Amino acid sequence: MDWSRPGAAVRSLRHRFSPRNAAEVVAVLVLLTVALSTLSSSTRRPAGPLQSRACAFPAIFNFGDSNSDTGGKSAAFHRLLPPNGDTFFGTSSGRYCDGKVILDFIAEKLGLPFLSAYLDSMGTNFRHGANFATGGSTIQPVDTRIFEGGFSPISLDIQLSQFEQFKAHTLELHAGKSDYAKSSLPRPEDFSKALYTMDIGQNDLHATLKSMTEKQALASIPNILNKFAVAVERLYQQGARAFWIHNTGPIGCLPHYFVFDPPESNATDKNGCLASYNKIAQEFNMQLKTLVSKLRLRLVGTTLNYIDIYSAKYTLISEAQKHGFGGPLEYCCGHDGDYTVYCGQKAIVNGTEVVGDSCSDPSKVISWDGVHYSHAANQWVANRVVDGSSRMFRFLSRNHVTSPFTPDHCVQKVNSPEVAIHLSKYSSFSIPKVQLNQSGSEHS
Repeated sequence: MDWSRPGAAVRSLRHRFSPRNAAEVVAVLVLLTVALSTLSSSTRRPAGPLQSRACAFPAIFNFGDSNSDTGGKSAAFHRLLPPNGDTFFGTSSGRYCDGKVILDFIAEKLGLPFLSAYLDSMGTNFRHGANFATGGSTIQPVDTRIFEGGFSPISLDIQLSQFEQFKAHTLELHAGKSDYAKSSLPRPEDFSKALYTMDIGQNDLHATLKSMTEKQALASIPNILNKFAVAVERLYQQGARAFWIHNTGPIGCLPHYFVFDPPESNATDKNGCLASYNKIAQEFNMQLKTLVSKLRLRLVGTTLNYIDIYSAKYTLISEAQKHGFGGPLEYCCGHDGDYTVYCGQKAIVNGTEVVGDSCSDPSKVISWDGVHYSHAANQWVANRVVDGSSRMFRFLSRNHVTSPFTPDHCVQKVNSPEVAIHLSKYSSFSIPKVQLNQSGSEHS
């Protein structure tokens, strides 16, 4: 399947979803109204109005790397030590962060508990989903080049196999009337009603930059995304119908590249980020967005949400001081200079034990450890991509719609004749079938 020729699909989508088609614009706006109202007031389970709604997502299944890992790598390979986790959890939680990752904030907004890592066997509960992400994972299956680069062997195809096994075993236990299944596993019908989140690709780009020229790295992107398309279709065959897909962040702004792995070219942009690395990330994202558009046309009855994490993160980096952060290329945990100690690790320097400890105030730093974002930065980004705080539209409608934040079986009714919504500039939503009012008109 060749996804490397985006032009025709983009032109087709622009024509099909032109703003001049008022009925479809109204559909999108009503769609987002329901979505954002669903997300606006939830905190944690079990209480809250979202839990009483029949159309709330019953579960989340996540696939990704360390940006959304909630304990997979820590359980499978080596325990992630404090000060990771200290800000929010008070101890290490298996997250490459001082607190919560973006996935945690998404779960909170949906009124769901934090996702347990599939690979963690200690006190886990999968009633409302499972997290298959592991730190260091790639979209591409692991080969010698990727493995020798220090990346995880649990690539996206392995995560999908784990999910398929998890689903099959869950259905078997429910069929056998297992008490454990009733209390700790998703209900059989939850798999088709769940939200499927995907946050992966950064390590693929990192792996190419470690072993290829930048030109070769750019040329490798279509092959990487072909494999991502196969993964989405594989989940679709398993019944997945609602997808939340993150693009990759501005990798040229990661302090890691300046401290531990300096590139050959050091041309920087206005924020001090490596311009060529960000160009590669932007090309990856452009092709990913085109791919998502194509998948929307191919996968009938599916809602695919493309989330522009790059723009949200780069905005934060560009406006760091405005939002109470320090220098955008500073990081909090670990030590470099005359010696290097990674976050949470120890080393003997001149006969003395040195610890890669945290800075005094992680809430003032965007980067936690040079690669991953801090709890405070993750919260800022999550608020922008989930809450939708930019463009506002007013319209007149009385419609039935399917929301991108509710399963396809749910139908919400908007009774208010005039509704004001906030449309996030970081989200791109597909358009499901809707029943419009007689005029389908839009008002500014």
